Amino acid sequence: MMTGFRLNLSPLKEPLGFVKLVEWLTAIFAFGSCGGFSGKNIVTLFCGDGTNETLSASFHYPFRLSQVPLVEGNTTLCNRSVTATHMVGDSASSAEFFVGIAIVCFLYSMIALLVYLGYMHVYKNSDFGPIFDFVITAVLVFLWLVCSSAWAKGLQNVKDATDTEGISATLALCKGSNVTCGVTEYANLRTLNISVVFGYLNMFVWAGNAWFVYKETRWHSQKFSSQPGPGRQQVPAPI
Repeated sequence: MMTGFRLNLSPLKEPLGFVKLVEWLTAIFAFGSCGGFSGKNIVTLFCGDGTNETLSASFHYPFRLSQVPLVEGNTTLCNRSVTATHMVGDSASSAEFFVGIAIVCFLYSMIALLVYLGYMHVYKNSDFGPIFDFVITAVLVFLWLVCSSAWAKGLQNVKDATDTEGISATLALCKGSNVTCGVTEYANLRTLNISVVFGYLNMFVWAGNAWFVYKETRWHSQKFSSQPGPGRQQVPAPI
């Protein structure tokens, strides 16, 4: 059997190769929209004497908010001494899990496309290739569901920690005094919302691709070869 590389672009015209190309692209959008994020909220302190103070809260991937300083060192705000204060929350585990799965899918899609376009004659003539491809695809469907759900919850935690209520609960100055705290300028979280959408989109795309990969396995071919053809009658075996 010839096992050398043979470039053939025809698999891209079939669902098996075309969907794999879509998976490669959606994985790029998933980890790019999350892993490259950086934003800043502007917090305004409305002091009781009519003056205002301004703080900035800058945060970025992987969203270890507990390491983001809201007030650096001991300082005076609204004529009151305020100690060093950090934001509350840590969504690093869910964000890194999401980006990690996206990168794995990006790399696997590239390898699979290389096999489809150059070694399809080997892929179709072996049992191991399609079965391995199907198992990996099924596992990645499940991992996309898990990581997208975890990141959706992590993103909500980021939003809660950086909004007016979250900042007010973090700053002791805003509690029980004549100082009112509020976020007057929000970071644009649109790309993070898009990353969650791409996470679930990847899950559906990979789930659909699992069917086309399954059709290449011997399990599917054996299922149909074992079914009697039309007009055929099964003759009972002699006793």
